[in-house]
Amino acid sequence: MKVEKGKTAKYLKEKHPIPKEVTQQLKDFTKAKKNLINALKEKEKTIPQLAKELDLPADKILFQLMTLLKYGLVESGDIDDMDEYFYYKLTNNGPNKS
Repeated sequence: MKVEKGKTAKYLKEKHPIPKEVTQQLKDFTKAKKNLINALKEKEKTIPQLAKELDLPADKILFQLMTLLKYGLVESGDIDDMDEYFYYKLTNNGPNKS
């Protein structure tokens, strides 16, 4: 008997389709992550600076930064002059870093 590759995954996708809102959330998350990485290519920035530049709420920026921090793509640097926010920058093993 010949076994069809990917048959289980195909069956599960047909039986339990992914909701459109979940697909859209993933697209939004990926777009925000790319924009954040591009913003940090120029220079290190704080959460409020990134939120203003990317026109996103600070809590979304923080969530994205912590995700990138967890996977070693971003690191925290010095603290700002008011001792309120850390600066964040891409690491040496960050995407497109040379």
